[in-house]
Amino acid sequence: MKVVALKDIIGTDQEVKSDNWTSRRLLLKKDGMGYSVHDTVIKAGTETHIWYQNHLEAVYCIEGEGEVETLKDNKVWPIKKDEIYALDQNDEHLLRAKTDMRMVCVFNPPITGTETHDKNGVYPVLDDE
Repeated sequence: MKVVALKDIIGTDQEVKSDNWTSRRLLLKKDGMGYSVHDTVIKAGTETHIWYQNHLEAVYCIEGEGEVETLKDNKVWPIKKDEIYALDQNDEHLLRAKTDMRMVCVFNPPITGTETHDKNGVYPVLDDE
């Protein structure tokens, strides 16, 4: 059994920040669960291009409001508190935050914790270090 407290992640290398978001990585590949879990805050007024070509992601919004635009069809999906969206086809998308959004994100395959988006919005598949 493993218990992870968010307060113990903040300020460590498992808290990864960009201009648009902060990802607190709670469970990682090294934990052997077959997925990773992140507590992510998306900053209000931002738009982030994301295309997880190597990962499937499910995102549960626990605070805030925004939208996801899937780029293959330009469909806009409003997202608000207590809703989940699943990028089940490695969907290239834009994530826009109207307010600060707090999300619980699950990745399959799991990430190692050091990944950041490349110029195409992709996380590489990395081995544990």
